[in-house]
Amino acid sequence: MSLFAIIKRPIITEKALDQKEDQGILCFEVQIRANKQEVKKAIEKLFSVKVASVKTATFKGKERRQGRYTGYKSNWKKAFVKLKPGEKMIEYAENV
Repeated sequence: MSLFAIIKRPIITEKALDQKEDQGILCFEVQIRANKQEVKKAIEKLFSVKVASVKTATFKGKERRQGRYTGYKSNWKKAFVKLKPGEKMIEYAENV
């Protein structure tokens, strides 16, 4: 798998930006089949930083309706990445 296939996008929400400032934890949406070691290697190579730990959470897709038709959104996985002390924080979004 390529690095860009593992890391889909950063999650830029108010809660994620608060975690980034207060605890130094970055949030990314990752491929559903990616494990913690693959996520760690991808972040280290893409951003040239050292990763201390990775935690992941898998979310079930919600039911959505449009008129009388129902369907489900896709399942997805979120990775919480903590950098080692002394590493420069990745700047993918500025707090507004």
